[in-house]
Amino acid sequence: MTQDCRQCGKCCEKWGWDQKGIPEDLEPWIADNRLDILSHVLVRFTDGGYRIAAGLTTSDLPRIDRIFYWVDPDGKKRSSCPFFERRDDGKVYCRIHDTKPAVCVGFAPWAAIWHDYGLNCPACRDTTP
Repeated sequence: MTQDCRQCGKCCEKWGWDQKGIPEDLEPWIADNRLDILSHVLVRFTDGGYRIAAGLTTSDLPRIDRIFYWVDPDGKKRSSCPFFERRDDGKVYCRIHDTKPAVCVGFAPWAAIWHDYGLNCPACRDTTP
């Protein structure tokens, strides 16, 4: 089952930060030199070292053990997504919608795994989990 998103922002406010990423997310950002995005990504390498993803190359990807979304450029964990934008029309927009990470693309509050959350989603309120 799918629902039509109403762009209320509840998903992003609750789940849009402190997520784990995958190397495939980084590939287009590196190729397009998206430092605006990469500066909010922290990577841990297989040797245990950490660094902000800005400046990574595709040759670094095989050495990545874990990817963390979202951090400040100094590496401090954020409590919100830096690309979340609530506009005057009351809707929430993702400022990196066309290239957002897989964890965001694949999130569906109406999925059975999120049954506790789905009831808070305006698009899901009429759906029985």
